[in-house]
Amino acid sequence: MAIKEVAAIAALTVEINEVYKQLSALVAVAVPSLVALPGCGILSAAKLLGESAGISRFGTEAQFARHAGIAPVPVWSGKSAGRHRLTRSGNRQLNAAVHRIALTQSRMPDSLGHAYYAKKRAEGKKSREAMRCLKRRLVRTIFHRLVTDHAARSHTEILVPGAAA
Repeated sequence: MAIKEVAAIAALTVEINEVYKQLSALVAVAVPSLVALPGCGILSAAKLLGESAGISRFGTEAQFARHAGIAPVPVWSGKSAGRHRLTRSGNRQLNAAVHRIALTQSRMPDSLGHAYYAKKRAEGKKSREAMRCLKRRLVRTIFHRLVTDHAARSHTEILVPGAAA
């Protein structure tokens, strides 16, 4: 029984590795600048590309952030003015992908994300608040990279069909 399970695991591992290679090739062509972002791996880039469902449908990075559930929501009453939190609505898959990148960057000593996170902590923000700020800043970068890659793909698609004929 255990031998069959080990064989099944080995077969699935081979299949997973093949799918990962195919996905890597597709993502590297579709969103090369996003893959170049420190902390953003192939799977996170694929998730961001797929869950955004066409970046051109968002007019601004703020709309994209709102869709991802990363736009800050003001929460205060009485003496606690100036506090914000992340909304619990929005696309949770996009939010999770951005969170993974933010978490990775906050732990990479030589990254801009780490420096920004440390700066926010030095300003007196709690860990969650600093992470919220980093995620919002990353969404801005991700949005612009997705737009750039989309424009490059659109330009290439216009040129390639005539050459392929």
